[in-house]
Amino acid sequence: MTAPRLLTVCDEADARRELQLIGCDPGGIEWMAAKMLGRLVKIPAVPCRAANILKQEMLALGGDAAVARGTVACAHPSTDVLLIGSQRQLDELVRKLAAQPFGLAGLGRQLAALLAALAAPAGILAGRSCRLDCRRPLIMGILNVTPDSFSDGGRYASLDAALRQARRMADEGADLLDIGGESTRPGAPPVSAEQELDRVMPVVEALSRESPLPLSVDTNKSAVARAVLAAGAEFINDISGFTFDCEMAATVAAAAGGAFLMHTRGCPETMQQDTAYADLPGAVLAGLEASLQQARAAGIPEEKLAVDPGIGFGKDAAGNLELLRRLPELLSLGRPVLLGTSRKGFIGRILDQPDPGRRLHGTLATVALGVAGGARIFRVHDVGPARETALTAWAVVTGQV
Repeated sequence: MTAPRLLTVCDEADARRELQLIGCDPGGIEWMAAKMLGRLVKIPAVPCRAANILKQEMLALGGDAAVARGTVACAHPSTDVLLIGSQRQLDELVRKLAAQPFGLAGLGRQLAALLAALAAPAGILAGRSCRLDCRRPLIMGILNVTPDSFSDGGRYASLDAALRQARRMADEGADLLDIGGESTRPGAPPVSAEQELDRVMPVVEALSRESPLPLSVDTNKSAVARAVLAAGAEFINDISGFTFDCEMAATVAAAAGGAFLMHTRGCPETMQQDTAYADLPGAVLAGLEASLQQARAAGIPEEKLAVDPGIGFGKDAAGNLELLRRLPELLSLGRPVLLGTSRKGFIGRILDQPDPGRRLHGTLATVALGVAGGARIFRVHDVGPARETALTAWAVVTGQV
């Protein structure tokens, strides 16, 4: 008899392989594989009567549910509930909740939708006329045509310089380009829609003629979005998640464009003045879900939407690290996840590196961890290194060379 060792399985396919290696009965393999993968599901503010039923049902299924002290006696109006169980146990819970009172049938439907999103991540992201395969990592090259961006401000402000950089990123393997005409670094002042259009329109028009890559424009103004989508852009990358301009969602819908919806709190000028959250991942998820609902209400099809947790936007360094650790939680939204960490300040703080241009290796670490965490689109300054990092991490995660 040899010494015991820890076994790590990433998904049910891994679990099945391990069970096959020890010669389990085929019927037993299907039963046990799901039990080898635990899931934690948090449900906020559940009335105590309903929470007690959830706990009883999970215990009956062999799982558990954590609730606040005093819930059994209904000592308070509601409690957060943490469901602890396997995929199979949670699936069975969904079935049982259909016949339960106190709003649990509706909760069961919500839980079913969450489990379905986790089981089958979104594979396609559609733009105005393109379709991107998000079953593998995609690299979005940053093309700032601004004088004051935190890392490359002024470097690509001329049309010739911008086009040269776009060609360079295409040669390095970019899957799409994101063009920005207004700096959104912390403390950056706003610019007018007219000034923003003066910067981005020549680039969008030229690249839509000469480049095969889909174009995204980083803007939170509907007037800019309307013009660039008409000029050939496929996506709008809105740092506000459609919250700064009430006409943005309708504008994107009318042009049949796609959208990247980011979470932020406050405008760039003031967003770093308040970075305290009681529950940062919960706030990000709630904000992104609200943005998705706004997009759907405007008529934007689901397959045209992606989400971004907004690393560095209204978050401090500790908050950014927490979001990176808990990135898989965003998959519950059912849309591809965009991660934008490139050269950002929290990396500089970790490495004691004030020069954004010297934060490449820190950026690449976050790309690799992002792939493992389920992100599929990476917005970066350094396309070639990021692509190689993402592909290598993807090979490790999937076992595919």
